[in-house]
Amino acid sequence: MFNARIPVLGQTWVEVGGEACGAQPGEQGAIGGGEGYANPVAPASGCVSTLDELLEALEGAGAGDVVYVDGKAEIDCTERVYIEQLVLEVPGGVTLASNRGQGGARGGMIFSDTFRTSPLIRVMGANVRITGLRIRGPNPKPCFEHHRRSFAEGRGHGYYYKFPTSNGISTEHPGLEVDNCELGGWSLAAVRLGTGDGHHIHHNFIHHNQYNGLGYGVSHNTAFSLIEYNLFNYNRHSIAGTGSPGSGYEARHNVEIGHSVSHCFDMHGGRDRRDGTTIAGTWMVVHHNTFRCPKAAVVIRGVPEEKADIHNNWFYQRPDDMSVRSDGKTSVRNNAYGLKKPEFRGRVELNA
Repeated sequence: MFNARIPVLGQTWVEVGGEACGAQPGEQGAIGGGEGYANPVAPASGCVSTLDELLEALEGAGAGDVVYVDGKAEIDCTERVYIEQLVLEVPGGVTLASNRGQGGARGGMIFSDTFRTSPLIRVMGANVRITGLRIRGPNPKPCFEHHRRSFAEGRGHGYYYKFPTSNGISTEHPGLEVDNCELGGWSLAAVRLGTGDGHHIHHNFIHHNQYNGLGYGVSHNTAFSLIEYNLFNYNRHSIAGTGSPGSGYEARHNVEIGHSVSHCFDMHGGRDRRDGTTIAGTWMVVHHNTFRCPKAAVVIRGVPEEKADIHNNWFYQRPDDMSVRSDGKTSVRNNAYGLKKPEFRGRVELNA
């Protein structure tokens, strides 16, 4: 599951109807990061290679400092998470880094095999960067049988949540950047954006976060983000949001490789929160992404406060199949449909 080689993607965009649709690599390197990534971080001083060294370095770090994990290190947090509920805390303004992609390096790994790891890494202030690392969680499985016992057989949410869930990176502060990482095995979310704006999640390989009922690559509560140049595979929803007012995301130049437990990009609505509204976030912009997955690409389970704009994507589905679902205030325009002999379709307004 982990240390997966990025597959050869081939052509990830197509020009039809005079429009470029789908994901195109940018100046910083290949979609998904890794080899050739143009914005790596060099160690400012020594590297850390053990958990004790990492904890000491984080405790002593201040804004502008780099805590660098040796590229060959595999830092196992399992026992201390289980016994002490250990959380790695990254102070505001600090960069936590390793060398993924440099000279073929996989990057240092930080991991926990304790199911109740929530989170493994907590951001403690604004403008933290986490880059070049492998961050592995305890549960890459969809656990369909547990979901069936919980809901199809009527045991309910109480039974479902008896099985612990896990988060990789969590923040309640603005300006988190996660780039050039591999993140997988997190049953709730690989990256959880609780609050704040200016979050930037880019050039990562995010996969096997697929626990049925949860299972998010990047999740939002009341947060805003830019999510771009990522590879997604084997998630339940690669991007998701609670749909609370004061939340939204722009997703561009991402590739869904082929497998998803449910629809790929998501925004919950009021009926999910049971708050008596139909609100599905403040806004969404989803453009220039490639969806090779047969599941629906984008599902907005309510009505955005402002609007959702879905354009210049390359969808797996044919034009008459349902790639995008929304209850209103959603423009679907200038997208390509079908991976073989793609067809172009102009504007469709999904109104309440």
